[in-house]
Amino acid sequence: MEIIPTGFEGLIEIIPKIYTDQRGYFLETFRADVLADYGLKVDFVQDNQSYSFKNVIRGLHLQLPPHDQIKLVMVVTGKVMDIVVDVRKESATFGKHYKCLLESDRGNMLYIPAGFAHGIAVLENSLFAYKCSAYYNKNAETGIYYNDSKLAIDWGIEDPVITVKDKLLPSFEEFCEKYEL
Repeated sequence: MEIIPTGFEGLIEIIPKIYTDQRGYFLETFRADVLADYGLKVDFVQDNQSYSFKNVIRGLHLQLPPHDQIKLVMVVTGKVMDIVVDVRKESATFGKHYKCLLESDRGNMLYIPAGFAHGIAVLENSLFAYKCSAYYNKNAETGIYYNDSKLAIDWGIEDPVITVKDKLLPSFEEFCEKYEL
């Protein structure tokens, strides 16, 4: 596995070694020792999957402390633009976003520390999988409106499919006024 720093503290891209032969391929999607060698020790407690059709945007989602989550995300089939926003007020990258193209053919993953709002733009029908360090807690869930002008994120989708729930999320400014992470 190759670890690629992103310029955001704790946020890394992981590129696995893919072994191919006449049968197909094999790759390791998680190695606690590799993350620990990089200084990241995490106990994942929940695995999730979502299937989304092309042009869907999910997010920007997060859970508040003490239920905040570290996530390890990947695409099993398909392709998504994974987007995170740093909402850690003491961080040098506070309010900035990072984009990572996750592709099933590459098997690449994004390790997302707590304190990031997370979303995906689905570029082709995709099965998305992720590990979480804390259990889902409905009372701790919140997020930021995906198309907030202050964040100026180019999602790469002209006419996105978005849930009503995600359309009602607060702006980045409203989120910052209400919560301090």
